[in-house]
Amino acid sequence: MIITGGGRGIGAATAVLAAMRGYSVAVNYVRDQGAAEAVTQRIRQDGGRAVAVQADVSKESEVAQLFRTAERELGNLTVLVNSAGVVDRKARVEEMDETRLRRMMGINVIGSMMCAAAAVRRMSTSRGGHGGSIINVSSAAVRYGSPNEYVDYAASKEAIDVFMIGLAREVAADGIRVNAVRPGIVTTDIHACGGDPERASRLASAIPMLRAGLPEEVAKAIVWLASDESSYSTGSILDVAGGR
Repeated sequence: MIITGGGRGIGAATAVLAAMRGYSVAVNYVRDQGAAEAVTQRIRQDGGRAVAVQADVSKESEVAQLFRTAERELGNLTVLVNSAGVVDRKARVEEMDETRLRRMMGINVIGSMMCAAAAVRRMSTSRGGHGGSIINVSSAAVRYGSPNEYVDYAASKEAIDVFMIGLAREVAADGIRVNAVRPGIVTTDIHACGGDPERASRLASAIPMLRAGLPEEVAKAIVWLASDESSYSTGSILDVAGGR
């Protein structure tokens, strides 16, 4: 299993759980090597196999190297989790500049698409592969658009939802299932990256379950979608948002 953005938050929780379920895990990171190494060390201490692999998923050459390294170290790819994603500071649309928008779409959308393409080339039965599963980490933000905060982020997640649906139909006959999870408000450091570290706790009262989610709760949904327990599910979106 390759997990992009696997050194923190939902990606890290997914890596740990997947290793517990028997997967060998490539933990991708772009800058924070220490965090990624901490995840792989935890997995190894528990008897699993894991490797940390640096790559910027918005760059095609680095995506190619990520997949080559993961295969060399861990064997044939069976699952890709597109978890890498960024958010920026709160802003209205008229305040967003080209640099922000290109970074957002480059990582959240183009990065996910290039990683999926690399996975399909390896998994497709029509290309000699053995099939597999791709899971995109979307966001409940697509349902309400994140006005006055992160409209660009919400738009990027809606883009990969549409991509997921199209790709799922395109590769279903090649033995590849493509699905997505839509986390709601989850207690990860992405809120701090957006300049609002207390956002999860502040918004908890607006969630029907009256609490923010945990990364581990989203990880369970991802690993289920990766497994044979969801063998007849493709093109599906699973909300993990506490009812919001």
